[in-house]
Amino acid sequence: MRWFLTFAVAVLPLCGGQGSVLPPIALYTQFSEQPAAELLDSLQLEVQTIMAPMGLRFRWLDLAASDGKQMAVELAVIDFKGRCDVDGWVKHESHPGPLGWTHISDGVILPFADVDCSAVRSFIERELMEARSESRAQVLGRALGRVLAHELYHIFANTTRHGSNGVGREFYRVQDLLSADFQFEARESRALINSKMHSILVNALPLNDEAEHR
Repeated sequence: MRWFLTFAVAVLPLCGGQGSVLPPIALYTQFSEQPAAELLDSLQLEVQTIMAPMGLRFRWLDLAASDGKQMAVELAVIDFKGRCDVDGWVKHESHPGPLGWTHISDGVILPFADVDCSAVRSFIERELMEARSESRAQVLGRALGRVLAHELYHIFANTTRHGSNGVGREFYRVQDLLSADFQFEARESRALINSKMHSILVNALPLNDEAEHR
């Protein structure tokens, strides 16, 4: 079983209670190379599936197409680096480096994160090559979604802490990115639900929606 050291505290890198229907969080994304629609759909679905138990949902926006006039209660900017595709396989190192990281400045967690698609590809390369060709984009997209969900946890729970298992864990195994189901532990779920971000989203609910959920 392969393991990979996932974090260096300085940049929070990731390496190898249903409640109210809250306003969506704006996720501004940019890619080094635009991924296939199937991969992108899988990535977004996985993030939504992981975050849904906390009542969180997202509006996905292309950073390059943004004119800066969009309104959002909460937001994050995500930069997907490297190759976000399943073509052109080349043998890589078994320890590709950080899979993703969240930015920190003077001890403050910023709403900016990077996901290294090439590193994720390399980390699960053997398993991807063994998968059916028609399912590889979906598998890689799901793995990228889990890496992103981890970084969003740091941003929106405003914490550098990690869990012992689940999406918030400090060490990732290849199987964590490939299993049929992968969720946060209860403590990390509570951290998101009790976060300042969650309170802001609840307070942004229209009055009639807020009354329905009390």
